[in-house]
Amino acid sequence: MSVVVVGSVALDSVETPAGKVEEALGGSALYFATAASFFAPVKVVAVVGSDFELGQIDFLRERGVDFDGLEVQEGKTFRWGGIYHENLNERTTVYTHLNVFEGFSPRIPESYTDAPFVFLANIHPELQSHVLDQMRSPRFVAMDTMNFWISGAPDDLRRTLRRVDMLIINDEEARQLSGQYTLARAAEAIQRMGPKSVVIKKGEHGALLFAEGRVFSAPAYPLARVVDPTGAGDTFAGGMMGYLARKGDTRFESLKSAVMVGTALASFCVEDFSLRRMREITLADVKERVLELHEITRFELDLP
Repeated sequence: MSVVVVGSVALDSVETPAGKVEEALGGSALYFATAASFFAPVKVVAVVGSDFELGQIDFLRERGVDFDGLEVQEGKTFRWGGIYHENLNERTTVYTHLNVFEGFSPRIPESYTDAPFVFLANIHPELQSHVLDQMRSPRFVAMDTMNFWISGAPDDLRRTLRRVDMLIINDEEARQLSGQYTLARAAEAIQRMGPKSVVIKKGEHGALLFAEGRVFSAPAYPLARVVDPTGAGDTFAGGMMGYLARKGDTRFESLKSAVMVGTALASFCVEDFSLRRMREITLADVKERVLELHEITRFELDLP
């Protein structure tokens, strides 16, 4: 089954303690598509400027990613620049130039409207709803959001949340959206807003899945060295949604496996700048890391 992603394509300039890159490929749609393409056909809806070199994404076309929904508009492509601090958990945004992305109004190609899986990356919640208005009857819709929309467009966000099956956000955003401090209560509050499933990302501390009245805790993969955290969250979501589309199943056990797949792919993403590491690995590498995650979380239960 195929998955549609609606998000950004960007050129990122990033500096971390490990080095820096200038105008490297980035954006939520590209990180998501790269990860999801290991498991399922991906269809991208985004916008770039006339300055964007389309040859940069040929490697994704070779993986079967469909870019019929990528608009090329006169002007400059979205650019972001940031510097990560020593602990890599904090960063300073140097600049955000939305450029053509500022006026982005997603138009879903007719050939995409029957896609059973949809991921709404971090854009204005009103635009996320606009995307769903154009889809016929998706089987499973997941979305991302951020603190900017939680505080700046709460009514639009609530309307969109009522239309999706899963929300994927980080722990800080979950607390802000729900008004609850403990993540269990935050998830319950968010589920009452509409999403049946909630995934709360905790960075280097893993992720929590809340669905069907049950909870699953996934650890982060223990990396010795992290180069660049940019795009890890969208890579995580891409791994999850790609796996679910491949399985064609969204029950709790499949959601658990999807979280582990997303975790494995996110761990590859942060091992280098931009999409470099994600271009090198194979599906066999992904499977091997998922198995490693399975092994480090498995234990024999022998209670007296």
